[in-house]
Amino acid sequence: MVVLDNKILHVEIAEMGAEIRKVLHNGKDCVWSGDPKVWNGVAPILFPICSRLRDGKYTYEGKEYFMGIHGFAKTQIAEVESATSYSATFLFKDTPETLELYPWHFELRVTYLLKGSSIDVFYDVKNTSENTMYYSIGSHESYALEGSAEDYDVIFEREETLYAYEIEKGGLKYTRNIILKDSKVLPIYEKYFEVDALIFKDVKSRFVTLRNRKTGESASVEFNGFDYLLLWHKQGAPYMCIEPWAGMCQTSDSDYDITTKEGILTLEPGEKSRFKHSLFY
Repeated sequence: MVVLDNKILHVEIAEMGAEIRKVLHNGKDCVWSGDPKVWNGVAPILFPICSRLRDGKYTYEGKEYFMGIHGFAKTQIAEVESATSYSATFLFKDTPETLELYPWHFELRVTYLLKGSSIDVFYDVKNTSENTMYYSIGSHESYALEGSAEDYDVIFEREETLYAYEIEKGGLKYTRNIILKDSKVLPIYEKYFEVDALIFKDVKSRFVTLRNRKTGESASVEFNGFDYLLLWHKQGAPYMCIEPWAGMCQTSDSDYDITTKEGILTLEPGEKSRFKHSLFY
């Protein structure tokens, strides 16, 4: 476990998945406990896919590959490249096991940087293969709730008209339901999570706040560079996940070709990309 502490935030990050497992702000728990009876995650990193593949598989150059939800980074031990009291960088690289699931050589560096009561999270992706690499990347941080989820609002920096897309077995449906019109404030209702997550493909804002309307306590996320935003929790559980994604799950009627997958990103041989989002407590 790598520990970061700047006297305001105390953050514990596991080498397994380079996943944040604890955040204390002035001694108070800010993230979900990771109780395996409910959901054993806290803040998994999504790579090289976000969400589900149709029927758990994709094709590339005529060959089938199988991969579970959110890819394999969350189950891979990362190398600690560097660590100080306020920052740490973790490195993921391809292995013989990952090449069975994903036929590209890559380097993924994840850096956490404490700044006062916020955490900057950087994802640096490099294609070390000799051909074009197809990938997605996303975050899945949880936020601890006090009381019911229905005590909370999600507040957007801009007025939004938001449609939620339905998930069914095998992929995402194109059916969409409007849940917010010309407003910055989205009240949370448990019914939203009867099927799965709220998936927003048309968010204009790049800063959102989860706020308890009874206590006024809040946490915020800034996510420039991520095209999609999701909200998810298990009904009745005392956490909410705010998830910026650079990628999307496949639709239930799409083909399996990863090169045409919605939201898929590409890197040419030797090319790098950087994504950053920030968490405010």
